Amino acid sequence: MLCLNKINKVFNAGTVDENRLFSDFSLTVNDGEFVAIVGSNGSGKTTLLNMICGTLIPDSGSITFGKTDILKLPEYKRARMIGRVLQSPQMGSCGSLTILENMALADNKNRPFNFAPAVNRQREDHYRSLLETCNMGLENRMGVLAGSLSGGQRQALALIIATMADIDLLILDEHTAALDPKSSETLMQITQRVVSEKKLTTLMVTHNLRFAVEYGSRLLMMHGGSAVMDISGEEKQRLAVEDILGKFNEISIECGN
Repeated sequence: MLCLNKINKVFNAGTVDENRLFSDFSLTVNDGEFVAIVGSNGSGKTTLLNMICGTLIPDSGSITFGKTDILKLPEYKRARMIGRVLQSPQMGSCGSLTILENMALADNKNRPFNFAPAVNRQREDHYRSLLETCNMGLENRMGVLAGSLSGGQRQALALIIATMADIDLLILDEHTAALDPKSSETLMQITQRVVSEKKLTTLMVTHNLRFAVEYGSRLLMMHGGSAVMDISGEEKQRLAVEDILGKFNEISIECGN
């Protein structure tokens, strides 16, 4: 269970640009929940993810995951239990390494490298089976540089890489935003399958309201550092885009978007 309790975060404190984004913000995410997070620009979506991952530190409050107070952990130690896919396809893999080399590095997460070959050839069939599930032909291109892949292919690789190790929490920060509609749809289908098969607790920020409605078990709409809409269970299953569009447009206009 992920618990954020009475989180406060102020940017540019004491200046004319002071922005109190979070004020006593609390959120609980149950194990195995897939939470889609939407909201206007500046609503706190990405800041929320960054505080969970350790990229940003709240001014006060607590963040626990399971029985661990992760606020006491630096970002690199949180990464042992968290997988993350960012908006840019270039951020999730090393373009100058092959697909095989990228997967070998990810396969060794949380384990010492020592003086051993970087690529364990005995694991190639396992890597190939993971790539086959993407239905993009990547399993036949394992010797190709990741930098030569299309945006959709590279994001699919980033998602596979992020979830190869035994992680407990998956963070998706607008991971379809840089892709064309067809690639975005394909990546969401892969995402749903991976999350379901691995039973991962997942937080996904997206600007695509249809994705937020169709995917995941819970929908959270953020505005001004607060959750103005929180829908889950059967209500979420019955949800249509039209049900949240009015509220989304309202807060977007209020923010000048």
